[in-house]
Amino acid sequence: MGRYFIEMAYNGSRFHGWQVQPDAPSVQAELNRALSTLLRHPVEAVGAGRTDTGVHASFYVAHFDCEEALPMAEGMLVYKLNRILGKDIAVSALYPVPADLHARFSALSRTYKYYIDKEKNPFTCDYAWRVHPLPDIRRMNEACRILFEYTDFTSFAKLHSDAKTNECTLMEARWEDTGKQLVFTIKANRFLRNMVRAVVGTLVEIGQGKLPPEGIRQIIEAKDRCSAGTSVPGHALFLADIEYPFKRNTP
Repeated sequence: MGRYFIEMAYNGSRFHGWQVQPDAPSVQAELNRALSTLLRHPVEAVGAGRTDTGVHASFYVAHFDCEEALPMAEGMLVYKLNRILGKDIAVSALYPVPADLHARFSALSRTYKYYIDKEKNPFTCDYAWRVHPLPDIRRMNEACRILFEYTDFTSFAKLHSDAKTNECTLMEARWEDTGKQLVFTIKANRFLRNMVRAVVGTLVEIGQGKLPPEGIRQIIEAKDRCSAGTSVPGHALFLADIEYPFKRNTP
């Protein structure tokens, strides 16, 4: 039995997230269909984690197991798999890994990015949020620095989720102004369901002057989702990177 990692990207606009849904299209279902067609036997891919409806991934990893070594060269497998997949999913690499590596549980960190357009832009509107008034980036970054003092993010977690713990270790949380956009980057060892969108919504309210930056302490310490800001739209959120305890040698 061999295990293979797939590196990919997807436009989440028409999908109801990564995970297979009974009556709605998902990225996992589409990948399973393409792999099963290519390899001529049922394949179930395991992803690095869930993404919400409409959320994108500029970098994503999944794994699948195969009873026999794949006969074709990696490049040809990628080419054929991309021909089967729809236009919204693109595979960039497929390679064997040790059997104990897991796309979800072996991940050391995940990085998300959220995009806010500073002005109306017809070329980015499908992948960035327009909010008025535009939040003050200095206030938001002041609140970001406070986030690192905590590990329990219950206040930003989706209610009634199946998570066994709400503890997360943040490694990065910051806003930057690129000139045309405000871009939020957040990196952690793990994320709770809906956490990033709730954090962004709270930071935007702080940036708009609805709360002082220090107010984020009371929100986190309340451990109550109702105390935090509204979740922002998913179409501007991207899973941007996943780190594993190995580096793949690329040509």
